[in-house]
Amino acid sequence: MSSQRILWADDEIDLLKPHLLFLSNKGYDVVTANNGRDALDMATAEPFDLIILDENMPGLTGLETLAMIKQLRPETPVIMITKSEEENIMDQAVGSKIADYLIKPVNPNQILIAIKKHLHSDRLISEKAGRDYREEFGQLGMLINSADSIEAWYELYNRLVYREMELAASDNDMLELLENQKREAENEFFKWVRRNYESWMTDNDNRPLMSPQIMPGKIFPLLDAGEKVFFILIDNFRLDQWRTIKPYLAEYFTFDEGLYTTILPTATQYARNSIFSGLMPAQIEKMFPDLWVDEDSEEGKNLNESPLIATLFERYRRKCKFSYNKINDSAAGERLLRDFSQLEANDLNVIVFNFIDMLSHARTESKMIRELAATNAAYRSLTESWFRHSSALEIFRRIAARGYKIVLTTDHGTIRVDNPTKVVGDKNTNTNLRYKLGKNLAYNAKHVYEIKSPARYGLPVPNVSTAYIFAVPNDFFAYPNNYNYYVQYYTGTFQHGGISMEEMLVPIITLSPK
Repeated sequence: MSSQRILWADDEIDLLKPHLLFLSNKGYDVVTANNGRDALDMATAEPFDLIILDENMPGLTGLETLAMIKQLRPETPVIMITKSEEENIMDQAVGSKIADYLIKPVNPNQILIAIKKHLHSDRLISEKAGRDYREEFGQLGMLINSADSIEAWYELYNRLVYREMELAASDNDMLELLENQKREAENEFFKWVRRNYESWMTDNDNRPLMSPQIMPGKIFPLLDAGEKVFFILIDNFRLDQWRTIKPYLAEYFTFDEGLYTTILPTATQYARNSIFSGLMPAQIEKMFPDLWVDEDSEEGKNLNESPLIATLFERYRRKCKFSYNKINDSAAGERLLRDFSQLEANDLNVIVFNFIDMLSHARTESKMIRELAATNAAYRSLTESWFRHSSALEIFRRIAARGYKIVLTTDHGTIRVDNPTKVVGDKNTNTNLRYKLGKNLAYNAKHVYEIKSPARYGLPVPNVSTAYIFAVPNDFFAYPNNYNYYVQYYTGTFQHGGISMEEMLVPIITLSPK
């Protein structure tokens, strides 16, 4: 361990020689002062890795010295030691951004633990995260090879996301190994979906919870119990992003967390409309042709969500007063907060946040945003920043304060793509990079999941020869013409529409106010 310099200020410093010797033997270089003024002068003259202050010193008190040091060296952690157990002193110390607060008498090990916490926590956390992953590596490998049910895939995905976030947070060099293992899992998941997806369309008893069942399965029971419910859908919202914002909600809610499986394609037009209508896309097209928008239409693909919700309640013969609000910008969020009292008259309030979807598109189109969200960890960080600083967090707080429950979910997730695969189609082929539908598509069948009879899968059939194809994880479709442009422009972007755990296995959480 390289010697780290610590400044310890205490008017009884001579009585602390055993503590100083103990820290010296642990490899720390401890410099002492017996009053706050000297400590301040020494901290002015040179930076220290950590400062320990006695609270009750003559002249400048520990709190006064702390305030001045924080102005001078705001990055330096300060530990305060005091005989006093007065809550007021503790509050002032915490308010001054104290790193730690210890009550006398303290033994050398207490001091050592506090020092390690603030000088070595990053290294210790990284070592622990890496060690834990190495121990779990074999178990995860066996799960990848043996997963044969949706519950097994939910468990595996949960564990992989947890490990990824732990390793990324500690900047651990094991992250690359984890990413390779996750890629292996994604490929096996793709094969498993390809083997099982058709049976889910015909066997209602054995299919997992999927998009059309979200409203009847998760919202209706709460309404039947007399609850006023907020159904909040965040577009493009993945499990790791949920875990990123969860700490900001823990003060206000308890959580019943789970995953559900989206339908294909994992795209707004299909998956979100399926949620709000309780129908598969082909059923929407047949029953409500005026509410279904074809792929080649210039009309927005998610403009009929409120009417689709109304059709769902009509089919189930349920009388439900509901509202629908889409939040595309800060003005819409502020407007919803301003008119919040009007929502309380409804049984159900549906709110759609489009920020993450806009972020993923902006990341594709903007070089600056691409730099800001170059990795999954950076993508999570931008999600966290949005949630903290937008109206979203305040909307959740307002709902909790009123005592209402929230069902929080998404229509699909998104995956970072880095491998182009060629596809050829006519001018009417859709533009999505993770799935294609059209006539006379040419592709390598080994690299896609192909659906040649869309009606059996609950998908619209614009033409008798229409086929759908879905990309494997991390792939994106590129046309042979302008191939190099496609590869350069889209490699490393976040896309959705295909088959991957990140796109299909998405969070659904019931939040109950505390």
